[in-house]
Amino acid sequence: MNIKNVVIICLFTILLTSCIKISSIQDCPDGVIEWVDIVMVQDIQYQHHFPEPADEHTPTTIEKGKKLGEVTYTMADSACSNHKMKNGDAAYLEEGTAIYEIKGYPSTLAIMANDKAYIVETNKKAKTAGELYPLGKLVKNIYIESTEDGSRIHTFSQTSKDNFLNAWLNLKLEDIETLHKNGHYEGSHVFIEIELNNGVTFREVYWAESNTFNSGIVGNKDIKDILEYELSNIRR
Repeated sequence: MNIKNVVIICLFTILLTSCIKISSIQDCPDGVIEWVDIVMVQDIQYQHHFPEPADEHTPTTIEKGKKLGEVTYTMADSACSNHKMKNGDAAYLEEGTAIYEIKGYPSTLAIMANDKAYIVETNKKAKTAGELYPLGKLVKNIYIESTEDGSRIHTFSQTSKDNFLNAWLNLKLEDIETLHKNGHYEGSHVFIEIELNNGVTFREVYWAESNTFNSGIVGNKDIKDILEYELSNIRR
């Protein structure tokens, strides 16, 4: 993971409330590193999303599936920011921690370790939103959250949820650094929370002006119309 990736990750994790620990390593040229709770296995990086205080008591049901591997290197307090992650690397999970599938969910979407769910963060093989997040019929609800405290302020209608997920499948996935450089992550933004059927949640940040999500997904007219409609219901 090079320094540009760390900058990008921490830019979004300020919004995603996941830059949770600062490590100081004397032998590193940069010295102070902000880590997110990530792990890498099967050539995919996953991140654990911490629930907002208002959502902490949302029940989750995570059933352990087949073992995928285990943590072989803990990066916090050991790795520099130019460390390139490889399979078995984790920010905080201890070496030897087992990594498992979650029953009923594709491992390209979510895995579990230390009784916590991790959602895909980066998958270099994915070219579309549907390949990055193979959601299918796995979504219980989609919410709009407050950008002030992360609390849920609106729930998508069933029709909007279905239309959003259908449109989502074929959206293009672009390079995050290029989108950032071209100003796609400027202006007002909206927090979109996706709740899976098992209660696990994760957040996407959406910039309306560029019709772009923080994961590098670029929306189309259908996505823009759906979000504008749901946002208009809040403003009434």
